[in-house]
Order: sequence, then structure tokens, then C-alpha cells
Amino acid sequence: MTRDEISAFMARRDEAWRTRDAAALAADHAPDGDVISPTGGVLEGREEIERIYSLWFRAFPDFAMERSDLLIDGDRAVLLATITGTHSGDFFGLAASGRRVQVFAALIYTLEDGLIVHDRRVLDFTGVLVQVGVLKTRTG
Repeated sequence: MTRDEISAFMARRDEAWRTRDAAALAADHAPDGDVISPTGGVLEGREEIERIYSLWFRAFPDFAMERSDLLIDGDRAVLLATITGTHSGDFFGLAASGRRVQVFAALIYTLEDGLIVHDRRVLDFTGVLVQVGVLKTRTG
């Protein structure tokens, strides 16, 4: 994919993130693509990938991802963003807390033939757990 094609691809994904369209986001992954994520472990295939998108959107029905930067190098792209949402549904077995979450994320993509073949997600999952009230921070 060219730089312009990757930019257009990511702009289309921005819309799917905005509308919380798990099926559209998963369709951008290769059928045998994988995702490595602190929240889902290693996911393989569109069905598993869509399941995790859906889980996030059910747990945080007001989920929003604001892109701060997009870096493109050859067939790789890194999306830097801030994720926000209110924990209003089950999240990996954690009952809704009603708490607001804000976390910085980096999504590192490898693309082939117009699809994501590898997606590595880096985010402060411990920070998410603190913000939803599962973990406590120490006061110093």
C-alpha cells in the first residue's frame, strides 16, 4: 500500500472507531491476521478480533478514540491515540463501575494487500484497572 492508501485506510477506520463498528474494524484485518494486546492476549482470525472490539464497545458504550498522530513507514503504521469511555458493562469479568477511563494507546500495524496482517497494541492496562477501581494506587 502507498502512504496515501494507508492514510485513507486509517481515516476510514477512524469513522469505524467513532461509530463503534466492531464488524467494520474486524473486516480490515486479514482473515488469518493476528492482534497482540494486553487486554486480549494473542488473538488470531477475524472472529476473535471482532469479539474483542465488541467486548470493549459493550463495556464502554461511549468509547471514543482520538487520534493524536499517525506514523507511516513502508507497510507499517503506528496510530497514537487517547482512548476514553465510561465503564458501563462487563469488561473481562469486571462488573460495570460507572467510572470514566482515559488511557494513551499505540496501535502498531503491518499491512498487506489492503488489510492488517499484524496488530500490536500497547496501552496502560494497569491504568485502566486503577481507573475502574480494581487496583488501588499507593499514596506516597
